[in-house]
Amino acid sequence: MMQAADYAILGATIAGAYTVFGLTGFGAAMIAVPILVQFLPLQLVVPMLLLLDLLATTVVGLHNWNSVSRTELLRLLPFMMVGVALGTTVLTKVESRWLLVALGLFVLAMTARALMTSSARLEAVAKGWSVPSGVIGGVFSALFGTGGPVYTMYLSRRLPEIDEFRSTIAAVILSSAVVRLLAFAGGGILQQGDLVRSAAFAMPFSLAGLAVGSRLRRRISADAVRRALQIFLLVSGASVLVRGLLLD
Repeated sequence: MMQAADYAILGATIAGAYTVFGLTGFGAAMIAVPILVQFLPLQLVVPMLLLLDLLATTVVGLHNWNSVSRTELLRLLPFMMVGVALGTTVLTKVESRWLLVALGLFVLAMTARALMTSSARLEAVAKGWSVPSGVIGGVFSALFGTGGPVYTMYLSRRLPEIDEFRSTIAAVILSSAVVRLLAFAGGGILQQGDLVRSAAFAMPFSLAGLAVGSRLRRRISADAVRRALQIFLLVSGASVLVRGLLLD
């Protein structure tokens, strides 16, 4: 049972994470999960964020549906489904400490990659990369709700037009959320007593953060946001890794 302080941290974290989502179109889980797993079970945090993501991606993505690359979406979808099935199995079977270690390493690796990546335009990749991108993105989406960076790495090299890219990544994340919802329902992960209560409490904060982020999108430099997030993710990723290693 969560205490009043836990609810306060939950609300603030969700508001901040979905402000980032409003600014960038993805990334809420990368911000929220490393913080929330400090006092909530990973098996509760991931499905709660899934329910919030369903709402946020629907709000952001559906009105841009005409800009979505249906070819890339359909190319990723079957491999994403395979990855989600694998990740859901691991989430229900593997001890929490090793999941936290994996999450910490994943966040640190993704942040290190972002820090080393040039802002110059990247070369296109072959469509065959949809296979590992879909599977790996699906696995990390099911385990940690953090498949967005994996899909972004692939789509940013396939869709040079920024509007098409943004619309397609939102559609991919929405599709991933629907696939995960079905997988989690089948795996019994949604049948947790605190899940609906926590999601209902967090939902107004996610909508408020989404609104704030959308308003700030034209006022804040994308580079400034990116650098601040990278510093934050380095700290939070290291914290989660240490927590996983120290668990008995």
